[in-house]
Amino acid sequence: MVTAKTAYKTGRATATVLPKLIGFGIAGTGLAHLVLPQAFESITKLAFPENTREWIYANGASETMIGLAISNSPTRVCGLVGLAAYVGFLGSRIVRA
Repeated sequence: MVTAKTAYKTGRATATVLPKLIGFGIAGTGLAHLVLPQAFESITKLAFPENTREWIYANGASETMIGLAISNSPTRVCGLVGLAAYVGFLGSRIVRA
């Protein structure tokens, strides 16, 4: 049985808490896209000059789902693959802009 004390000593606390924090941080950023889209307008306009507001919502939904997948242990690998694909997609859009 893993208790808080043994988890800290073995490093298991970091192995379980850190991915959750990162995942929830990404998901929180995604939710911020949906709640305050105007805050992301200038950044998003660089990669998506047309239909910017629609892309803000799409990016927010993507980031929310990816973040939640990373924060959940059974879906973490899938979330990391999704994150890599998402970053690649955004990078390609910025390079082409």
